[in-house]
Amino acid sequence: MTPDKRPGVLLDVDGTLLDTNYLQVLAWWQAFRDTGHDEVSMADCHRSIGIGSEELVVHLLGDDADDVSEAKTRRYEPLRELVAAFPRVDELLAACRERGLAVVLATSGEESDLEWMVPAIGGEDVVDGATTSADVESAKPAPDLLQTAVADHGLDPRRTVAVGDTIWDVRAARDAGLPCIALTCGGISRAELEEAGADEVYDTPADLLDHLDDSLIGKAARG
Repeated sequence: MTPDKRPGVLLDVDGTLLDTNYLQVLAWWQAFRDTGHDEVSMADCHRSIGIGSEELVVHLLGDDADDVSEAKTRRYEPLRELVAAFPRVDELLAACRERGLAVVLATSGEESDLEWMVPAIGGEDVVDGATTSADVESAKPAPDLLQTAVADHGLDPRRTVAVGDTIWDVRAARDAGLPCIALTCGGISRAELEEAGADEVYDTPADLLDHLDDSLIGKAARG
């Protein structure tokens, strides 16, 4: 291990720890329709979840449009009361911490989102820190978010694992030079995640927890 560097796990939040992807899809779809972009389908939105907000709009429209992002924020606000963590997320975070890993959230969401995300996942006592879109110029699928999280939280990149649920998470990890565990609970298939370059794929946080010691996370903890 690099001197003074810690092993760690970088966790995406939406669709990975929180069952929010389809709420996000609905809010984005409504936002595109609110702003006159009826050609954008729910399927288009779902395939783009995991990309940072500005990048998502450009990805789907070919150009930036602030009104779409603003409309999405408005549409998502009333849906937040429906947000729930996937089963055993709090146990997964605690298990990573118990094995000596720094637990860091790496989300393309806004910094203000942490105010409700952290309590929702039961991470108040086990999350060591977080990196959000506010900390980087380019969010996922660019590797900046993960690279910044590693640097800012003093992590050893050789013993740090990224966990996400979309091909964008996988691509970001690959370009950051980090091993990646992907979960299918965000609605992306195992085949697509493996094709994108995921090193391991599990169904849910609970599935990963059940296999934690045999996973890349367990190997990182053991050094």
